[in-house]
Amino acid sequence: MMTDKNLSILNSKKGIEVLLRQKRLDTKKAIRDVKYEKRLEKLQEEMLILQQWINKNNKKVIILFEGRDAAGKGGAIRRIIQHLPPREIKVVALPKPNETEMGQWYFQRYINRLPNNGEMVFFDRSWYNRAVVEPVNNFCTKKDYDIFMSQVNEFEKMIQESGIHLIKLYFSITKGEQERRFKDIISSPIKKWKYSNVDKQALTLWDEYTTYKEAMFEKTQVHAPWKIIKANRKTSARINAFEYILKNIPYEVKDKEAIRHKSLRSIENE
Repeated sequence: MMTDKNLSILNSKKGIEVLLRQKRLDTKKAIRDVKYEKRLEKLQEEMLILQQWINKNNKKVIILFEGRDAAGKGGAIRRIIQHLPPREIKVVALPKPNETEMGQWYFQRYINRLPNNGEMVFFDRSWYNRAVVEPVNNFCTKKDYDIFMSQVNEFEKMIQESGIHLIKLYFSITKGEQERRFKDIISSPIKKWKYSNVDKQALTLWDEYTTYKEAMFEKTQVHAPWKIIKANRKTSARINAFEYILKNIPYEVKDKEAIRHKSLRSIENE
């Protein structure tokens, strides 16, 4: 049954825009999408306040986005930085190391991309490639892996002791959802470039990824805990990531009501 409130939502400018984007009319989904977009905008406004505080007070922030292939890391980053000044933020998504980098200390190329005063750096995958992706796909030796695991906690301790706020997010999806997203990527003329050789092996190597992922969670939370984001539903994952970041950086001008946890299900029931 269409309530007066939901009818008002559909008759709003944003509601009409959402309806026009639909290929097939679905008023329930349209209402849900409008509420999601309004919630997203509120959090984006608060993220801008956070960024301005970081810049004004010469703070430094690192946010790591990890997860299986197609977990939605890149999409979440894009929504989070959408309205932030590009000069005060960096998004780092490093390619395969070159010959010079292969001969360096593993953390060296990441150190070169740590934030300066007043900056936020978003890592779309990070040094944790060596904790999961590399050993699963035989891109590193067992010795390389063991050295990394023995050093990473101290590396993160040094980062934090230098005054950098470090947040680690892991986007978690099910095997069935990863398979569905891969099919979507392969069938899309504008997304299929994303499908790599590593992606092709991801479903076959699902259990191996799980083993290394669980070892990572067990051994790398000494100084910076992981926040696991359930990511089968992209909209919920983005909202939850937003809220966690805003709650866990201690900026003085925080609007606690604006970032109060508000699941999309509770929004839909309003």
